[in-house]
Amino acid sequence: MSAIIDRRQNGKNKSAINQQRFIKRYRDQIRRAVAKAVTGRKITDIDGSGQVSIPVKDISEPLFHHGPGGRREMIHPGNREFVVGDNFERPPSGAGGGGSRASDSGEGEDDFVFNLSREEFLKFFFEDMALPDLAKRRLAQIPEFRKVRAGYSVDGTPSNLNVIRTMRSSLGRRIALTAPYRKQLRELEAEYADIVSREGDTSPRALAMLPEMSRLRTRIEAIPYIEKLDLRYSNRIMQPRPQAQAVMFCLMDVSGSMDQSRKELAKRFFMLLYLFLRHNYERIDLVLIRHHTTAKEVNEDDFFYARESGGTVVSSALKLMTEIIADRYSPSDWNIYGAQVSDGDNWDGDSPICRDILMQSIMPAVQYFAYVEVASAEPQNLWNEYLSVKQQHPNFAMQRIMEAAEIYPVLHDLFKKKAA
Repeated sequence: MSAIIDRRQNGKNKSAINQQRFIKRYRDQIRRAVAKAVTGRKITDIDGSGQVSIPVKDISEPLFHHGPGGRREMIHPGNREFVVGDNFERPPSGAGGGGSRASDSGEGEDDFVFNLSREEFLKFFFEDMALPDLAKRRLAQIPEFRKVRAGYSVDGTPSNLNVIRTMRSSLGRRIALTAPYRKQLRELEAEYADIVSREGDTSPRALAMLPEMSRLRTRIEAIPYIEKLDLRYSNRIMQPRPQAQAVMFCLMDVSGSMDQSRKELAKRFFMLLYLFLRHNYERIDLVLIRHHTTAKEVNEDDFFYARESGGTVVSSALKLMTEIIADRYSPSDWNIYGAQVSDGDNWDGDSPICRDILMQSIMPAVQYFAYVEVASAEPQNLWNEYLSVKQQHPNFAMQRIMEAAEIYPVLHDLFKKKAA
């Protein structure tokens, strides 16, 4: 049996344990800082590690101290403007509250800055999000395993040693092995006490019994306190866990009306959605569809970085989605989700077609469908048609995004965990 103990020191001036304690204590402030940090990142850097900052005032420690006590009236030295009884206005809103703490002497204190790893960053970003209404339909072909308790074993690693069961086994073994000797010793001690009471402890019979009593005590003490056969380890086995099948359809408008800034917002939204799905769910199918006048299923690289563009026929993407569902994803076997991002600018005759496809084909088949309209000053014709879908289907959601800072709040609102 061998045990490996990692005694490597943390890096210079770093402590992983202290950082975890800090993260646990200031979780809310860190979550807000992470959401703010993502807004200014490039698309390719969204999922990376990095620095986040927290205002010093948010991590200040409360403390008890003695106040001045009593009621006093005073005018501080150097005051040339006020006398006792004067009233003066509050400082204007925001004065002294932005940036670092500063004083009239020019000294200040910067925000508290620290590093988060990629896993910590994504954990804070997506910890309270989930796919809504995920049902156990047909289980996935590749089962997911989890460790569960399965009694005790005589073999294992020191970290799994069960002290209580080990001591119980040791005690039982010692009781069983010493029982004959203890019985003989008790009989001899009773006989010895009787002889001593009648003849004294110097009698030949009493002296003859002492070596045998000593031998029995030695045999009892020679029984080991713990032996290898006493060791008991907590045993855990891998048990298959039912896993629901799920697929997410991502529909992105890349038509000519989607200028570079709108495409940037759409890509950021889908990049965060992609990271959320990959981080929270080990196995989930993604169907990526780009569309202008025609729709096409593409891979990840083409979905985020291809430069193809054209006119606008939104119904082409919805029709392709229904075809793929019918061909590969039966609603009776799969949890189906959809997310569509567009500027809402569509041919007038095509928007009613989109509404009908959603009402008749898509909404009865999906668990949830989210429509996001980007960078449109006023709701477009597609938004107006989708309002009727939202009124009849509670599993249809609509949101609008005008700038990058609104992407995460919208994504969080669309996929926020429901209360149990």
